[in-house]
Amino acid sequence: MKTIFLFLFLFLSTLGLHARVIEYDLEIRRENWTPGDGLKAVPAITVNGGIPGPTLRFREGDTARIRVHNRMTKEETSVHWHGIVLPVAQDGVPHVTTPPIQPGGTHTFEFKLPHSGTYWYHSHTHLQEQEGVYGSIVVDPAAGEPVKADHDHVVVLSDWTTESPDEVMRSLRRGTEWYELKKGSIQSLTGAAKAGALGEFFDRERSRMPAMDISDVAYDAFLANGKRAIHLPGKPGETVRLRFINAGASTYFYLNSATGPLRIVAADGPPVRPISVKRLLVGMAETYDVIVNVPASGEWEVRATAQDGSGHASIFLGDGDRHAAPDIPRPDNYRMDHHLMAAMDEMDMDDMPAGHQMEEAERPLPPYSRLRSPGPTAFPASLPRRTIELRLTGDMERYIWSFNGKTYAQDGVIPIKKGEVIRMEFINDTMMHHPIHLHGHFFRVLAGQGKDAPLKHTIDVPPMGKRTVEFHADNPGDWLLHCHLLYHMHAGMTRIFAYQDKNWNPPPQGKLKTGTNVICTDECCVPAESQPATGGTADHQPHAGGHDHDPLFMFVDGSIQSHMSEGQFTVMNSYNDFFAAWEMGWRDEFSYEAEIGWKRYFDPNLSSVLGWRFTNHDGEADRAFAGVEYRLPYLIDSTLQIDSEGDARVGLGKSLQITDRLNVFAEVQYDTGSEWEWTTGATWTLNKQLSLISQYHSEYGFGGGLQFRF
Repeated sequence: MKTIFLFLFLFLSTLGLHARVIEYDLEIRRENWTPGDGLKAVPAITVNGGIPGPTLRFREGDTARIRVHNRMTKEETSVHWHGIVLPVAQDGVPHVTTPPIQPGGTHTFEFKLPHSGTYWYHSHTHLQEQEGVYGSIVVDPAAGEPVKADHDHVVVLSDWTTESPDEVMRSLRRGTEWYELKKGSIQSLTGAAKAGALGEFFDRERSRMPAMDISDVAYDAFLANGKRAIHLPGKPGETVRLRFINAGASTYFYLNSATGPLRIVAADGPPVRPISVKRLLVGMAETYDVIVNVPASGEWEVRATAQDGSGHASIFLGDGDRHAAPDIPRPDNYRMDHHLMAAMDEMDMDDMPAGHQMEEAERPLPPYSRLRSPGPTAFPASLPRRTIELRLTGDMERYIWSFNGKTYAQDGVIPIKKGEVIRMEFINDTMMHHPIHLHGHFFRVLAGQGKDAPLKHTIDVPPMGKRTVEFHADNPGDWLLHCHLLYHMHAGMTRIFAYQDKNWNPPPQGKLKTGTNVICTDECCVPAESQPATGGTADHQPHAGGHDHDPLFMFVDGSIQSHMSEGQFTVMNSYNDFFAAWEMGWRDEFSYEAEIGWKRYFDPNLSSVLGWRFTNHDGEADRAFAGVEYRLPYLIDSTLQIDSEGDARVGLGKSLQITDRLNVFAEVQYDTGSEWEWTTGATWTLNKQLSLISQYHSEYGFGGGLQFRF
């Protein structure tokens, strides 16, 4: 059994009141939509005609009966009830817990609301969450809120792009720098000089680390309840409870207010002992209830600023002269160490004596070490315990995100047993924040609070940082654990906790094996104990969240110039490129060299290549080739190839970002058959697809034209 507080939080309902059944209908429909403010309407997916969908309100102990109608004609959909502890069949993850809702179909969800708080719902199908399938849930405590307020408002924060989410994912997989350019965060030589960071710029290049950014996607708008700015009721002297939900697909938000500090009274639903903060970092999928006091006169801004500083949404309280919230300093991407220093400072706070507080940073991490549950949450000491280390790993260049170096496609299932306490140690080996969410359970956040550790379902793990949580495995089924940055989840940072039958025993500590005793059907993946005795064990894994394990992407990159053309068509997945490349010129006569082949990616610094080369160059014949590509310090690309004619080819190449839009490049190669060839040039970025290019080539001379990316 859990502690008294946790038991009360999850299961206590008001005595003497009849349980209510509260019914809602949600209609999911594809239509054009815009948040306004001059942004064009684009294809989106609405819930009951809007984005976000309606707020679903309940009282603790109610039974929810929600009919979800898929009004789309060609697409499946789903709805996950984020943060609600419910039976596994009601969790809403397609192909894992709940069948997808087919076009024109309806699915009725019915579950009891065992706990109060602020929660939300969203699609778990493909990238539909980014397109608008999300909304809020409020479950009022049976005995009333422990912290009273004059007004109670839900604020759903989100990010909005006029691009198709599929195109966003495709852009991330190809490694374009367009999003950094659009946000104004691209790193360049002149930018480093202006920032006084030339040393850091070249130190990074010497260490073979590409330029990093604090977020992945350039958004067109950041929204509060579907608008860039909203006005909520609140008179001078009144208190306002703002229920913040970060429904962003890939945006952390900093909250701060012109009214003064924010008083946190709940986190991810459960109440916490009130604390005040000047700035609050909210990860994707987290919720916080905060109390603000409306000053004597004026219109006061509560601002949600994107962590990368590229924009914000505004919530205004009161009437009169406008008072803006203070600006959040933008990150210094040339000095990424500041992210690590912030992480280390907060990690150090976990070991400080109770009551000790450090000066709040300008860009703080979430205040987990200060959060306390109103009552004890510790699990009984008699329960069996096991620790699972999960390292958060990734490769930004290929946009591969994983746990322990393996994507969901490679190692997707973690077996657990009912009754044990699972302690998870999240160690972030990347330079990005990751909001990690567990379905079907609350976990205790272990950050120095002892028996009063707060209960949450989502936790931010900062760059190169560590978080430790634990949960009681008391809700059998198959439950997702994943990064709630939508594109990271779909790129592989997902696992399934699969409850095993009563005869299964955990492996020895440190020898965790995954993928055992899990039975998969066409609709979902469930533990063996829930299947008939005649069932078998499948070797495949479910399609978590309704997406392919390792999809293929196609790209074309090249140039058409006055003297030559070169480029490459690529079909890629996480570790393989299948390509067709060309280089042709017409200075004196038409000549060409073309290749088809396969490249195997091992890590950011090493790849192998195997292919066939066609050419009409004098004295050269078509031939097979094999080789390696290796990245040298200062991000210099090197190649070594051996061909079937006995010739060798070595090459070096380097590009350098001079300004936001100006890039220069140079390449040189030596072939034992054709000898020296070299080129140099510059590009000027016009938009996502096109650049101007001017180039000199030792074989084809000087010219210029257009560079394209599709």
